[in-house]
Amino acid sequence: MRIALFEPEIAGNVGAVMRTCACMGASVDLIEPLGFPWDDRRVRRAAMDYIDHVEVVRHKSFTAFREAIGESRLVLFTTRATQSSYDFEYRADDVLLFGKESAGVTDDVRASVDASVRLPMRAEVRSLNLATSAAIALTEALRQTDTLPG
Repeated sequence: MRIALFEPEIAGNVGAVMRTCACMGASVDLIEPLGFPWDDRRVRRAAMDYIDHVEVVRHKSFTAFREAIGESRLVLFTTRATQSSYDFEYRADDVLLFGKESAGVTDDVRASVDASVRLPMRAEVRSLNLATSAAIALTEALRQTDTLPG
């Protein structure tokens, strides 16, 4: 299982996602451009010493990322989707895609994914934090595929 972040803008969110993935045994794909320098101290501070326990792959573009993941199914998490992420049937080799904090993904990216789902939440609020969303999504996908760690 992999978490992919499309053009992430906040270093602390990327670090938090990396820490979550290290703990859960998932890999991270970062689709550039990033909204911060890769060596930003906030990435390391949020990831802490877990940064050495997660595979991170950087991709120069969405096209390069899509080619790199091969036949893996790409599942977009978006507030625009109608299907609940809890009603979706995950596969162990799925790639869970999250858009940039300010704008999500482009229409071209949205049109190229294999599935789109949303995390259910109260109508009065707009969205969850990126790192929180990734943690919720990853945990449910791992639970469904019976691949939760220890």
